Parts: sequence; structure tokens; C-alpha cells
Amino acid sequence: MTEEASGVEGQYRLSAQKSLEDWERNRVTMLFGGLTLAHERIIEGAWEGLGYRVKPLPVPDNDALALGREYCSKGMCNPAYYTVGNLLKYLIALRQAGVPQIEERFAYVTAGSCGPCRFGAYETEYRRALDQAGFKNFQIMVIRQTEGLSQSSAESTLGIDRNFVLALVRAVMIGDLLNELGFSLRPYEVDPGSVDAALSQGRNWLYWAMRDRENLVPVLGRIKRLLDEVPVDYRRIKPKVKITGEFWAQTTEGDGNYHLARWLEAEGAEVVIEPIGTWIEYLLWKRLQWTKDRRGIFSGEGWSSGPFKEIRLRVGQVLFDSVYNTYRAALGFRTEPLAPMAQLARYAEDYYNPRIDGGEAHMEIAKTIQAIKNSKAHMVISIKPFGCMPSTQSDGVQVKVAADHPDALFVSVETSGDSEVHVKSRVQMVLFEAKARAREEFATTGAYLGLTAEELDEMSSIMPKMPAAMTQLPSRETGTAANYLWWLQRAPALRSLPVPTEILTDIIVRYRR
Repeated sequence: MTEEASGVEGQYRLSAQKSLEDWERNRVTMLFGGLTLAHERIIEGAWEGLGYRVKPLPVPDNDALALGREYCSKGMCNPAYYTVGNLLKYLIALRQAGVPQIEERFAYVTAGSCGPCRFGAYETEYRRALDQAGFKNFQIMVIRQTEGLSQSSAESTLGIDRNFVLALVRAVMIGDLLNELGFSLRPYEVDPGSVDAALSQGRNWLYWAMRDRENLVPVLGRIKRLLDEVPVDYRRIKPKVKITGEFWAQTTEGDGNYHLARWLEAEGAEVVIEPIGTWIEYLLWKRLQWTKDRRGIFSGEGWSSGPFKEIRLRVGQVLFDSVYNTYRAALGFRTEPLAPMAQLARYAEDYYNPRIDGGEAHMEIAKTIQAIKNSKAHMVISIKPFGCMPSTQSDGVQVKVAADHPDALFVSVETSGDSEVHVKSRVQMVLFEAKARAREEFATTGAYLGLTAEELDEMSSIMPKMPAAMTQLPSRETGTAANYLWWLQRAPALRSLPVPTEILTDIIVRYRR
């Protein structure tokens, strides 16, 4: 890295990396990682469809953490150690296997940013660690969050067109939807593993569709029909547990968060994850607020002026939401819409200034309040790396949120690569109360509708395959089992069941009174 002239004397700039030109696409393999299995499989197809050679890295584990700590600066956060160490682990394995010309044949693409969060230092840490590990000339390609689709400046070090970023955004949307379906269906599957098997097949279909640049809507419809064949039992009473916190810590599926989501499922919960699409919405919203706050200051003309920047950002928001909801429609609207950014800002503004930047900013506060006010979850878990400054600030504010909302069940945990037992013990204590609330909610709803356990068993014996897994249940209560009771109260499909008329009439009368 060198210090380059930039018009401001003494200002430090990272040295520009060479661009990945068209002639190199068939020679250089782009490595990437840090997201979920669903995201990475679909991103792989999306970028291959543009002519790139790509390969997702394995899920970061504790061996990667150890390597990251060895080669990175002290005081970095876990996501830096895990992701940097994961890349080093892969490259060192290639070197030990005798793979030649690693620095010429491979590159790594990742996200970059700036600001008070240590995420702004990740690019430097990658390059420093690679240098020390003997890969001085290995290329790091950075997609900068602040530049959106315009990843063409010398500082961006990417040098590829916006189709690359658009393909990434579409793949992220689809990965979000598949992950959300998995977490909403797995707790109720009758045959263990059936949901994962169906989603694995769906990921492969989407990989080939993205690679061949096909329309994704028919493929999603096919996945919906496949999942509808998975038998589910929505009578199981499960508390909904919302996971928020630092971006990487809440997203990873490995040792970085102690496999928290899958562990919660094993403990009898239905996990509510946060789509990465919410973060993209936040970046658009934040840029729009920044532009609005500076009305009259911009000196540009035409499309570079302030009003036109606002128009472009608003159009971007509309297009993003429209595409996302089109994909949701193909799945029968079985997944939730993205959280409205304006609503989240209103929820948080009494506690956390929405214009404060860094990390998840005000969204950790807002998501907790949203879960309470909109009955999205029985319990909220905020998970963060050790010493994460933005999340630590949010935790301090959560004390006031909890005081103003005494019914909220909230627990904050830090990850450091160890202390797994301690973290899970804390979560279990709050989860016990969340389970009690879910049972109470189910009983209260059943009593209100006049349903008994015996009557539910009778209903299930008459219509064992109803509702189908992808049926959109009502959203009047928090828990899925309680909302299933409201679905029974409607029971529109009962009229088409091949059962004796007197039984059918009796059920309709009892469940619609």
C-alpha cells in the first residue's frame, strides 16, 4: 500500500488494485464468502452467468478464527478474524496442496465501508494479513457500500460494471426468501429434514436459472409447489425468536455465532431472521436522508443536482421493493415484506437518533420495538462481536426501551469464539419464558374461538394434509400455532372435503361461531 496524491496534501489513500478485465474472467477465480449457504449458491450462479469464474469459501469456523487472530491486528472484531482467517485458511491449503500461481489465479471479492465501525478497516486487515502470510500480491476487490451501483472509481478497486452489483442484489433477495422459508417451515415439518431437502433442490434450480439468466418467477413457483408437498403440523406451539444485532454475527451459519439459529430450532423455537434486503433498504434510505438534509447545497447540474439525486434514490427504492415483492408473490406471499425504513426510524427516534451512523445504527432499537408493537416475535436476541461499538451503544439504549415496554423479552449476547455455554445459558433462561407466553397465547386464542384440544385432533383426522406448508396463515397473533387456529376458524377449504355432510356441517358451525 502506498500514499497517493489526491488533491489534499497528506491525505492517505489505499493504493488502487488492478481491475478484473474481461480477458481475465476466464482465468481468475473470484473467491467470496461470509453469507449463508443459500445466498452463496445463488450468487455463484448469478456471477457465472456474467462470465466470471467464482467459488464460495466454506463457512468460517474456529480454525479460521485462530488464523485471523494470528495475522490480523489486535483489537479487531470477530467478523474480521473469521473472514480474514477463512480466506487465509483456504489459500494456505491451496499452497500446501502444491497449487501454482495462487496470486495470479485467484482474487477475493468482499464488501467495504467506512465510519466508526471497525468494518471500515477490514480491507486494510485483509491486505496486511495476506502480506504477512506470503500472499503479498493477492488481489482484494471491494464493493463499497457508499457507492451503490457506481463501482467504477479508482478508489473502489473493482472496475466492473453495474450488472455485477445488480446480479448480486437479485441473488441476495432470493437467498433471503429461501432462508426465511426454511426457518418458518422447519419447526413444523412432520418428516425431519424434508424442508432442507426441498430447499436444497430449490437452490440448485435457482443456481442454474441465474447462471442461464432465466426468469426467476417460474422457478420460484416451482419451489412453492415443491414445498407444498412437505407435510407440516402447525399445531406445534413454538415461540417466535427474532435475531438482530451486528450484520455478520446475526447472518453467519457457523461457529461465529455458535450456530445460534439452528440451536434455537433444536430448543423448540421458530426463528425469525433479518433479511439482508433490510440492510440494502437501509443503505438506500440513509443515502436519501443525507441528500434531503443537504438540499440547496449541491452545486451539480442536471442529473448530478440534489433534486435529481433524490429522484434516482426514490426510484431505486421503488424498483427494489417491486422486484422483492414480485419474488414474494411467486412464493404465495408466504414470507414477510421488508420492514419500512420510515417506520423503523419513527420507532427509534425517541431513543436513538436515526442520523447516527455506524454498524446497524438505530435499527437494533427499531427492530426490537417493531417486534413488540407489531407482534412479530415473543423474544428478541441481539448478537454481536466482542466490543462492537455500535451494538454496545444500542444495548445501553435498550435499557430504556425495556423500561417503556415491560412486556418485552430481550437478551443481548456477545460472541468471542469461546464462552458458548455461557451465551446459550443466558438465552435459555429467557427462552423458557418465551415458551410460556407462546403456550398462553395459544390457549387464550383457542378459548376465544371455542376450540378444545379434542376438537383440534378431530379436525386433523378429517383433513390431515391441511393447510399446505405454503399456505399464508392469518397474522392476528404472534405465534404460528395461534394463527393456525384463526385459519381453522375461517376454514374455507372445508367445503370441498370428501367427508359426510353432517360432520362437515357440525365442524363449520363449531369453528365459525
